[in-house]
Amino acid sequence: MDMEDSSSSPAAAADLVDYLGPDTSVTVFTMLHHPADLARASAVSRSWRQFVIDNQFSKLQCLRACPEVSTFTQVNITTTSGSRTPARRDQDTTTGPSAEDEKLHRDHRVYTHLGHGLLSPYKPRDCIIHCIGASSTDNFPDETIENTLEPVDHLESNRPSYWSSGGQRDPAVPECLIYRLQADLCLIQEIKLQPFKAFFQHGDPIYSPKSIRIQMGYPRSPLRPEALVCDENEGQLIDDRNYVWTYTSPEFPMLQENVLQSFKLPRPVLCIGGVVKVELLGRVQKQAIDGLYYICISHVQIVGKALSRDLGVVPRGNGLVLNYYLDPRTCGVPRREPSRDDGRSRWQGLASRIWHSGTARGIGGLNQTLLSRLFGGPLRLVVVADESEGEEEDDLP
Repeated sequence: MDMEDSSSSPAAAADLVDYLGPDTSVTVFTMLHHPADLARASAVSRSWRQFVIDNQFSKLQCLRACPEVSTFTQVNITTTSGSRTPARRDQDTTTGPSAEDEKLHRDHRVYTHLGHGLLSPYKPRDCIIHCIGASSTDNFPDETIENTLEPVDHLESNRPSYWSSGGQRDPAVPECLIYRLQADLCLIQEIKLQPFKAFFQHGDPIYSPKSIRIQMGYPRSPLRPEALVCDENEGQLIDDRNYVWTYTSPEFPMLQENVLQSFKLPRPVLCIGGVVKVELLGRVQKQAIDGLYYICISHVQIVGKALSRDLGVVPRGNGLVLNYYLDPRTCGVPRREPSRDDGRSRWQGLASRIWHSGTARGIGGLNQTLLSRLFGGPLRLVVVADESEGEEEDDLP
């Protein structure tokens, strides 16, 4: 029996991509929906890798996951020194890469990294890190926007925790709260708000808005730390002219109930620039004492996933640059400070209150060793023995 020459078979005669042709191969590769699948295909051979890079499949995956990616007009890779990345190992340095070839390889590298962040599974969490400001505040700093970061509407000594707008005679006057997120790029899927119930007023009125709407975007110039809200600063960057909004949500009706209400976006949205504006539309509750309408919010959460800090955005001219920082310390995004979500911070806060209350009652000495072991390490107390003796600091074992 004659044996068929194996070299004449299509599989042995040509690479699969060459055999199928460019159009059919593009159709096949676009059916890969995860960066890991694309990475495996790129590892098959140099020709496959070049095919993936030339057709920008990594960027296509990002656009398919989040259309907001189209906002980027340029991609950069920044080293510690700010210089461009070195030549690729597979590039012939004697002739040098063309500008277009360098751009395609750079885009592939950055969008592959972005795609992993967008498409990898994650556990949703609150992404707020700072308060930028509120459109108005009735009594600052007692009713500051920073109170909305607390997960409860009562603090120590039963003091209420909430933000309150200024009063208005027209119930249609809107308000807004603006927040800075943990990273320049965050995937947001849900907003949670809890209206405030004024338990100290007759009838326990609830000062909710009629509806809310969300805008996401980036600042036109870097946010200076001194411009953010603090006890001495009410916030200076409220004007819309300070921002470029890349996404506006539908309007969500809100119930006049003192519960944490959830508003899911139609799809997960990539917040480009790390700034979220919560618009509070319409007022329903009038304060009896002055006859003015107010909006009061006790808690806000912007729920989703903060992407890696080595991806950032930089406005440039009329466009927006997606930066990939090989050293995240150069990105300029503030590191996350210990927050209300930090279990260790809350634990230490509880510890401090117990120590102080225990010392005030004169029962600190007997159980110091046990409590020190429980709270994990020494705590510092300020013990006032007598006005004439001043203050004395003790290290607890």
